[in-house]
Amino acid sequence: MPRIRPLSAAVVNQIAAGEVIERPASAVKELLENAIDALATRIDVDIVAGGTELIRIVDDGEGIHPDDLVLAVSSHATSKLQQSSDLFDVRTFGFRGEALASMAEVSRLKIRSRQADQSHGCELEVAHGRIGSPHECGCPVGTAIEVRNLFENVPVRRKFLKSVATEFGQIAEQFTRVALAHPRLHLVLKHNDKMVYQLPPVDRPLERLTAFYGQELTDQLIWVESERAGIRLWGYVGHPSVHKATRKQQHLFLNGRWIQDRTLQHALVEAYRGLLMVGRYPVAFLFLDMPTDQVDVNVHPTKTEVRFRDVQQLFRQLLSMLRTKFLSLDLQSRLAVPAGQTFSDRRSAFAEPAQRPLGAPNTETRTPQFEDFAQPTAAQTDFATWAKDQLTRWTPDAPPVFEAAADVGVNEPEPAPIDAPLSADSEHFTLPSPIAPPDAHRALQIHDCYLVVETELGMTVIDQHALHERILYEQLRQRVLSGVVEAQRLLMPVPVELTANEVAVLLEHGELLNRLGFGIEEFGKDTVALTKHPVLLGRLDFPQLVRDLAEKLDSTPALERRDLLDALLHMMACKAAVKAGQRLSAEEIEALLRQRHLVDDAHHCPHGRPTALTLSRAELDRQFGRLG
Repeated sequence: MPRIRPLSAAVVNQIAAGEVIERPASAVKELLENAIDALATRIDVDIVAGGTELIRIVDDGEGIHPDDLVLAVSSHATSKLQQSSDLFDVRTFGFRGEALASMAEVSRLKIRSRQADQSHGCELEVAHGRIGSPHECGCPVGTAIEVRNLFENVPVRRKFLKSVATEFGQIAEQFTRVALAHPRLHLVLKHNDKMVYQLPPVDRPLERLTAFYGQELTDQLIWVESERAGIRLWGYVGHPSVHKATRKQQHLFLNGRWIQDRTLQHALVEAYRGLLMVGRYPVAFLFLDMPTDQVDVNVHPTKTEVRFRDVQQLFRQLLSMLRTKFLSLDLQSRLAVPAGQTFSDRRSAFAEPAQRPLGAPNTETRTPQFEDFAQPTAAQTDFATWAKDQLTRWTPDAPPVFEAAADVGVNEPEPAPIDAPLSADSEHFTLPSPIAPPDAHRALQIHDCYLVVETELGMTVIDQHALHERILYEQLRQRVLSGVVEAQRLLMPVPVELTANEVAVLLEHGELLNRLGFGIEEFGKDTVALTKHPVLLGRLDFPQLVRDLAEKLDSTPALERRDLLDALLHMMACKAAVKAGQRLSAEEIEALLRQRHLVDDAHHCPHGRPTALTLSRAELDRQFGRLG
């Protein structure tokens, strides 16, 4: 067994490089942050061969004192920390004193720097950790750093780099994050001597978003803002019609630093629950301004993971901000007609107000200005009041909705006929008859799937299954919250054959199923007995539904109780809703359309699909040439 001995400085720096400098993009990130810490107003980034041959970053910041050049490339030497307590109040982007030393160990690095009070600059070269002698040179005020042949002396690391295009794509991503977080910086990015981005300073991140993601996306971004206890959360989120297959376009910035946080990502997903299809993710560009002593950034060398002092408060603030905003908007999907009106014609409603300092009172009233937005209904106001009350008790570990109601039980009335009439063609359609509105709907069913409805402003095409699914989901959810899920007790229990594992799963979740109106009892080795079922679901094939419930419970064991309950409600509503291809009578169509106005979130089904698309009268007239 070899004796214990200290590692050489070269090995220590190479180990650190493995954590801090994972690829060329990591070096670019660290150098950009150093330039920002130096109070630069302009940063030029030149890249050759995806950063493997050359990374050159030039800034006009404060520069480095000639006597500090050697220290700048030494391990754990920094101007940004003085004592250990500074780690709990970090106000700069860099602070570890590892990045330059790590780069210098695995590349050929050159630094030229000059401070404003110096008549000349100073230059230092480091080759694979061997530090040369500083010497005078001519250069402008600021710092220029060149990193050549990254990982030249670590062939194993160099071998695992991706293609030039991939590595430059990663660099462009880091550049984008800095540009979004610091719109007042003049930033330039070149690759192989070709201009990629030339970004003059601007006042608002929205202009940078347009430069990176295009007008089509930014026209569909919604401004959001919230401030509580000195913590300001603001930025842009995408309209629910804008969604992605991954979370890649979810950006969160903390005091100008791009970060990742699972709790805040979860809050974002919760805010869009029911507005997006399963497996799709919202677009968001959110900025969090908070006191530095409320967060610990010394978690990982890359500094993308942080710890918040009160992460539950941030969860509630983000969720409340988005939910409140969405309640004030008309999120109805619109039919896309060639050459029709675009969101850019109505962009003012999404724009943010003038910037105000953190802590300044928010005295502005922002009212949407176009027809896509509507004032909250009385039902929406009631829901918002309830939601705000519940938000004060929500936590990341126990999100809102179902756990808000205590002692939710099941009301089991005597068997009684269902109120709504049934037709031979729609035995599952059991909507109760509401009070009729003054005007009857003029609706037409086409393809036994869609309902075409005349409206005051034009026409709406409704997906009958999606709308009925949303209505049933909301009715079930409200009954669970109120503890009154009407259940039909069966005179003769219905045996349902299952696998032994499915039987065990159903019995394990017996209390949860009871909340939903199901009675499940053990009935032999591979069989359970269904003793009751929810009245609202009508005449379903309940044995099959029990099998589906068992499969769902077995396939999602890791879900929290609240999420599991929600998933079961989604499935039940989908199974019970009127199907595509099912002919509806005129009375059933009328009942369905009347129920639509009693649901706050009738524009999307529980899985996030739109329930209806609208086409304005003006657009119809334009398409048929009736506008002049």
